[in-house]
Amino acid sequence: MEIIIIILSIIQAMSISLGVGSSTMAILNFFKAISDGSIDPVERSFMGITYVVLRIAMVLILLTTAGLAAIGLFEIGPDYTTNYVLAQVFLTTVLFVNATLMTARIMPSTLGPAIQASSWYSLGFIIALVPHGLSEFDFLLFISVYLVFLLVVTFIIRGVMSHLKRR
Repeated sequence: MEIIIIILSIIQAMSISLGVGSSTMAILNFFKAISDGSIDPVERSFMGITYVVLRIAMVLILLTTAGLAAIGLFEIGPDYTTNYVLAQVFLTTVLFVNATLMTARIMPSTLGPAIQASSWYSLGFIIALVPHGLSEFDFLLFISVYLVFLLVVTFIIRGVMSHLKRR
């Protein structure tokens, strides 16, 4: 069972890294695409590739997180659901709900990318804490920091979009 946990953990970490990088590229490609006032077919094509990579990363994170949770709950029981695990589940849920709302064009373009970026970077941040033994934290503090980070990223994205529209 230990080898399965190690493999799932490695795939999960690599998927989060892939998602963080792809999310960064998605936002940068979006900024570049809207900088001239329209998104041409080549820009749309490159953005589409990035979104496919993001979806692959999301599915892999969902599968590995679910697999690790199933093993953890089976082996450890309810004690497996630490605040770290709850934070991972929360961020993964936010990623999926927001991506669905963005695809359905329900989520505004000024907020959706900020939610995705904040969630991806938060996932990357919390998984980076584990090797340093810092996976125990207060969930309310986590949510508070996440919301502040979301606000900061939202203001940055809105600022960049506003600047690009003025040009």
